[in-house]
Amino acid sequence: MSAQSMVRSGPETPAIQPRTATQPVLMEKAVSSEELLNGRREILISHGDRVYRLRHTSNDKLILTK
Repeated sequence: MSAQSMVRSGPETPAIQPRTATQPVLMEKAVSSEELLNGRREILISHGDRVYRLRHTSNDKLILTK
């Protein structure tokens, strides 16, 4: 039996496909905006060497800016 004939294909061995930009990334747990903001309207988030501002608007939207 050759090595090629031993390789299975079909539904029991799905092919591994690379993730595309349109596929969502699964998150383990969502963090609520209330938990992040902790009663504030705005927080600063440090990421690497940059600081971002997360703001809760009067229209109940979140805006993240550099």
